[in-house]
Amino acid sequence: MPITASSAAHALTDVTASDSSLRRFLHGLPGVDTVGLEARAASLGTRSVKTTAKAYAIDLAISMVDLTTLEGADTPGKVRALGAKAVHPDPTDRATPSTAAVCVYPDMVATAKEAVAGSGVKVASVATAFPAGRAALDVKLADVRDAVAAGADEIDMVIDRGAFLAGRYLKVYEEITAVKEASGAARLKVIFETGELSTYDNIRRASWLGMLAGADFIKTSTGKVAVNATPANTLLMLEAVRDFRAQTGVQVGVKPAGGIRTTKDAVKFLVLVNETAGEDWLDNHWFRFGASSLLNDLLMQRQKLTTGRYSGPDYVTVD
Repeated sequence: MPITASSAAHALTDVTASDSSLRRFLHGLPGVDTVGLEARAASLGTRSVKTTAKAYAIDLAISMVDLTTLEGADTPGKVRALGAKAVHPDPTDRATPSTAAVCVYPDMVATAKEAVAGSGVKVASVATAFPAGRAALDVKLADVRDAVAAGADEIDMVIDRGAFLAGRYLKVYEEITAVKEASGAARLKVIFETGELSTYDNIRRASWLGMLAGADFIKTSTGKVAVNATPANTLLMLEAVRDFRAQTGVQVGVKPAGGIRTTKDAVKFLVLVNETAGEDWLDNHWFRFGASSLLNDLLMQRQKLTTGRYSGPDYVTVD
């Protein structure tokens, strides 16, 4: 078994010793071949999956979903209903796997925790002034501590994109390490908002920066901007976690979020995982989908494979 992400900082201590050394390391990473990256992502997306493998892939994808509601109009009733769906996505077929987690705002963590009690479904909470991340560090840490105190198993934080784009890498690193400490036993997912990072080189740098700071997962996006998870940016992050483990012995998870809506999309991402990082990441401890509508399509396709009939969107609950 790989060692835990909390020891990652010790593997490359010299790299994070100063702002200049961190900058030198991040800018010394190999440049991304944009044409090659996008061509490989497109090529892997054309792989065909046969019926038996598709049934396996659908159940695996269901088990990897972080079922999410992050709206200003969220109510305790909506969160309880989402929790019930996470535990039993298809009440008519108890063989359907549960989702990995329910993801909510910090003030809804306690409600979500009650809704999934005894099921094994985790409760994740966004924090650190999600989605913009525009708040003082003490406010962000208080946000994290509130979520953990309410019972969150996982924390999804957003990085300070302004600091990152200004080249203030040590500030971003120190903020992630502070959030990691405040998270305690909760696993930490670090969100880059790849749609705002402008270049693939920046996504590679952000991936390594997050992992050096102790991220348990690196996550593409908040789902709140125009460009979210894509096969290309997810492939790049999968290459980063693969290479990071090869260099440090530390395994880090990946979570694409936003814009993944169909079973066909999910299967493409699972192919990316298998062909890039490998089978060790084909588990919900190491790979997640940040999605809501995706689950409905997975359930409809699963029902079609099981019964031979396609029941349509009224077969599943509307989130």
